[in-house]
This record gives sequence, structure tokens and C-alpha cells, in this order.
Amino acid sequence: MGARISVVEQVGGPVGGAATSVRLQVSGLLPNRVYGAHVHTKPCGRTPDASGPHYQNVKDPNQPSTDPAYANPENEVWLDFRTDAQGRATAESRHDWSFRPGEARSVIIHEHGTATKPGEAGMAGTRLACLTVPFVGTTDERGTAS
Repeated sequence: MGARISVVEQVGGPVGGAATSVRLQVSGLLPNRVYGAHVHTKPCGRTPDASGPHYQNVKDPNQPSTDPAYANPENEVWLDFRTDAQGRATAESRHDWSFRPGEARSVIIHEHGTATKPGEAGMAGTRLACLTVPFVGTTDERGTAS
């Protein structure tokens, strides 16, 4: 109750290069706790699974993806964070690739940090919160995003 989340996307890199940066700010969460957070492929819905799997730059043919070759912070947008004593945190993820239009639609906060071992890679527990985000290519032709 009273928690807040903000997501900002920055797109663009060196001239002619693709780049994406996603910044997450949260407040009102439990203090001194590690949470997992990732960009997902679908908007938030009525059920926790409605937001689909993690967005992957190179898609794992097996979903849900738990193979560290695909489920890793270089191929996905991982925004894991630890809250401070007031329940606030900031996280940022930068990549030299851009989202495919319409395929990145939300940010999910999970109950614990993201696992990296084979068979568990990318897992971060229960989906606690979802924010539908108008990432570039998901809202209009101009690419308006928050």
C-alpha cells in the first residue's frame, strides 16, 4: 500500500548505433530488502502471468527461459535492487541493442533477486507488482515513451 514505481527509457547510442537504457525508481516498499525486476513482453493484466515472459534480445526457443545462455542480464533487462531503510531504490540497465517494436510492454517487480544458475536462471519468485510501460514502438508511430 502506498508503493510507487517510475520507469524511464532512453533510446539511442553513438551515431548509427542502437542502445537502450531503462531506469527504475521505487518507493514505499519494505526496507532493506532485495527485489528482482525485469522488462516483460506483454502489458499487465488480471493475472500475474498476463505480462508474459522476460523480454529477450535473443529469444530462447524454450519458454519459460531458465538457460543462462539466454536468461542473463546482457540478453534481458534486469533491474534488481535493494531498498534502503525508507523502502526506496533506483536501478538501471543499459544495453547496446534496442527493443523490437511492440515486444517490450511492462516492468515486473519480483519477490527476490534474480537467480543465475542453470535451470533457475532468470527466476526471481512471485510477481509482486506490474507497471505497463509505453516503451518505444508500443504506443504510436512517433515512439512516445515514458
